[in-house]
Amino acid sequence: MQRTRRSLFARLVIRVAVVLAGGAAILMTAAWLYARAAADEAYDRLLQGAAIQILNSLVVEEGRIKVNLPPSAFELLGLAPRDKIFYRVVAPDGSTLTGYEDLTYPVDLANARDALFETASFREQPVRMVAASRAIADPAIGGWANVIIAQTTEARQELTTELTTRALALVGVMSVLALGGTVLAVRYSLRPLDALGDTLRRRDSQDLTPLAVDVPRELSPFVESINHFMRRLDDRLRLLQRFIADSAHQIRTPLTALSAQVSLIDEQALSENDRRHLDRVKDRASELARFTTQLLNHAMVIHRFDSVQLSQVDVVDVARKAFRAAVPITIDPDIVVSFEAPPEPLTVMGDALSLREAIVNIIDNSLRHGVVASLAVRVIERGNFVLVEVEDDGPGIPPQDWTQVTRRFVSSKSGEGSSGLGFAIASEVATTLNGALAFREPTPQTGFTVFLELPLIEARPAA
Repeated sequence: MQRTRRSLFARLVIRVAVVLAGGAAILMTAAWLYARAAADEAYDRLLQGAAIQILNSLVVEEGRIKVNLPPSAFELLGLAPRDKIFYRVVAPDGSTLTGYEDLTYPVDLANARDALFETASFREQPVRMVAASRAIADPAIGGWANVIIAQTTEARQELTTELTTRALALVGVMSVLALGGTVLAVRYSLRPLDALGDTLRRRDSQDLTPLAVDVPRELSPFVESINHFMRRLDDRLRLLQRFIADSAHQIRTPLTALSAQVSLIDEQALSENDRRHLDRVKDRASELARFTTQLLNHAMVIHRFDSVQLSQVDVVDVARKAFRAAVPITIDPDIVVSFEAPPEPLTVMGDALSLREAIVNIIDNSLRHGVVASLAVRVIERGNFVLVEVEDDGPGIPPQDWTQVTRRFVSSKSGEGSSGLGFAIASEVATTLNGALAFREPTPQTGFTVFLELPLIEARPAA
């Protein structure tokens, strides 16, 4: 049992989706890092501006540094209304001029000249700190005054989240569009596979010529492998045909010679018991020849349906040839045989040789097992079908055995019906040609009838 596997289309789409998901994850990580850096840069500029304004507000009066905190500095920091602000102004001697005395910068500011930024924690809250310095030119004081400002990070986090969310929406939309485009591209790219499969499905079963289809370069090895396989199969079928023909000749020749040798035996010189044995040898030789012929015909019919293309066949002409081939010249003169058919042709789709063998087997079976005094073969048009009827005046086959006698080497239970491959060949031919093999019980007016029913190519009004 063939196991169903995921399609190539699904595999490609899943793999592309995984790649897109990985790319989207990388882009989102980069977007988050960029958003955080952008938020830090924006709010760091505000902190630096406020620190510089506070430093510029320092003045020296009477040998002391005074701080006049400018409102504009806190207005800048007020752009983040939810954040808390902590500040400290340190004199050159290290004393606190104003602000939170416990606010210290993590790094030593002794040699700091430019604004310094640091992320730390103050009073159990995460803060972003800036430290700036200014030289005091008064000789009485001399040194560097420092300003430290700390701001909580809520506004930064909100800005980071907003920027990341926007980037996420953009990346998500682009990923969906890319996946949709990928699905369409993969589906379009796999169309040559569908076209190749459709070409193989529509190809006639008897056509073993190499495929001549335009496919992408990646599919060329696949098409070449199919063509190589069909060439090998065609060679094997030709060898099989030659073997069947040779076997038929080699088998029939010794059987014919055996029958001829047996017929040359002088029965008058034999005893009664020896004559009975000789009759049995003749019967067995005749039966063996008939079964061998049927086996070869059966193999021929199967092979032809697998290798020959069906064509239009005139059933009337085929039935007439089958009647002439099946009825021997040496038939008992007391048996009345007849053939009836309409003058116009009745055409079906089939193989003339296989159909002829089917009709020959039906007539031969009737001659061997059914005929007492009359045999009639008729070709009749009935509706959209043509019927080839073989009627004899024998006892016929019991209805309960009708389904059995069309099997190979099965005879009727009464012992008077068919045996071997005759009806099996006829039934297989009828089934292959969308027809049927059927039987009709004898009546006071008619005898037992076997008929082959086949569909006509063009339905015509019944005569």
